[in-house]
Amino acid sequence: MTEQPGTPSRTPGEASDILAGHWVLRLAPAEARPYLRLVRIDRPIGTWLLLFPCWWSLALAAAAAGEVPDLRLGALFAIGALVMRGAGCIVNDIADRNIDAQVARTAQRPIASGQVSVARAVAFLGALLLLGLAILIRFNGFAILLGVAALPLIAAYPFMKRITYWPQAWLGLTFNWGALLGWAAVTGGLGPPALLLYAAGVAWTLGYDTIYAHQDKEDDALVGVKSSALKLGARTRPWLIVFYATAWLLMLASGAAAGLAWPFYLGLAGVAAQLAWQVATLDIDDPAGCLARFKSNRYAGWILLAGVVAAGALG
Repeated sequence: MTEQPGTPSRTPGEASDILAGHWVLRLAPAEARPYLRLVRIDRPIGTWLLLFPCWWSLALAAAAAGEVPDLRLGALFAIGALVMRGAGCIVNDIADRNIDAQVARTAQRPIASGQVSVARAVAFLGALLLLGLAILIRFNGFAILLGVAALPLIAAYPFMKRITYWPQAWLGLTFNWGALLGWAAVTGGLGPPALLLYAAGVAWTLGYDTIYAHQDKEDDALVGVKSSALKLGARTRPWLIVFYATAWLLMLASGAAAGLAWPFYLGLAGVAAQLAWQVATLDIDDPAGCLARFKSNRYAGWILLAGVVAAGALG
């Protein structure tokens, strides 16, 4: 059957990214479920990818001083990542509600499908932002200002796919802000290790979110939005090598600038192996495979974190 422009290439129920059987959704009251889906509680990978740069930087600052990370700060970052990832999802879904309704994978999202009104989504967003503020003010003054400075990046991200083929680069600038914030929360300022780690995170995000975007390339082309997956197409694999190699080298430079001990470099070797596996096994025309490789970046996150923490423990 010939597809009409602006219609999903797959049926919404078949391709939806909502996990209806997730245990949190099963246990939650029925009236709360659309709001939990709205903040992607059933898909925590986004929270992990937002949290890891925070934890890396927190651990990096501690390791540079020969210490282990502050668990209180780590918990604050964990709660903050969950809250702010949810807030970002709401902003994105409000801005993209008409586009999402035309894309098979996103057509059943709560706002696009009418389960949550825009007005109620805005009210929920306000509550999450207040909670995020309550967490942020527990940091030092410089970290508070740095956290507030990220808000324009968060607000602008949903519109980048309309004006550039590189919304993944903007996501990288946004999602890795924690690499600056974690260092600032410990030291009260910024330093070369944090700046290098931030740049590494941006390159890492360019890689994993390009993989993610290949799930939607057909629908994106139909509805007229842009992505690095559409821009790179068949050239994706060599560009992933560039993105991931750049990320790895900047991680290396960050650890060296912080004077980390040998366990950091052992962890970095593990990160290299994980990223190389993604590139070597990727089939850009297999949406399920793209999603699996995107999600696998949580392993890269844990491996690097383990290396940094171990380096700090050795002093």
